[in-house]
Amino acid sequence: MITISKATIKDIKVIREIAFKTWPVTYGEILSKAQIDYMLDLFYSEETLMDNLANKRHHFFVLKKNKICLGFASYEHHYLNSNFTRLHKFYLLTEHQGKGMGKLMLDKIVALAKDNKTDKISLNVNRFNKACVFYQKMGFEIIADEDIPIGQGYLMEDYIMEKQL
Repeated sequence: MITISKATIKDIKVIREIAFKTWPVTYGEILSKAQIDYMLDLFYSEETLMDNLANKRHHFFVLKKNKICLGFASYEHHYLNSNFTRLHKFYLLTEHQGKGMGKLMLDKIVALAKDNKTDKISLNVNRFNKACVFYQKMGFEIIADEDIPIGQGYLMEDYIMEKQL
């Protein structure tokens, strides 16, 4: 049985585990190991995740199959007081990709965005990430590219993608 439920502090450990498993596979051919380690520490420290979960506007959910967590997402409705939902994080264990689970997660975010009266979903994705193809299949369009300095001389080289609702 597949469930999608709101993440809690109890889920921080599994969110971190999924991030630390998926990032080397997802970004290993794109980024240096040093940059991956830096970004994991920056975005997935227990403190950062606790702050994210404590933020009333920032929401997380976990996808489980038979009570085993396979993926997670985080998003924010009316991001920066706008009329769109921002998809911040979206990760699924590699061995479960290509089986419709990502679509289930994205469908959930679309439904939540509509319930919250936003008219589009926006996200950033590394320009060299194979996930760009997934997002395009799901109806996202590339609207711009941006380079974001994140410290230590590292740069996120992203596409900004949007899906109209």
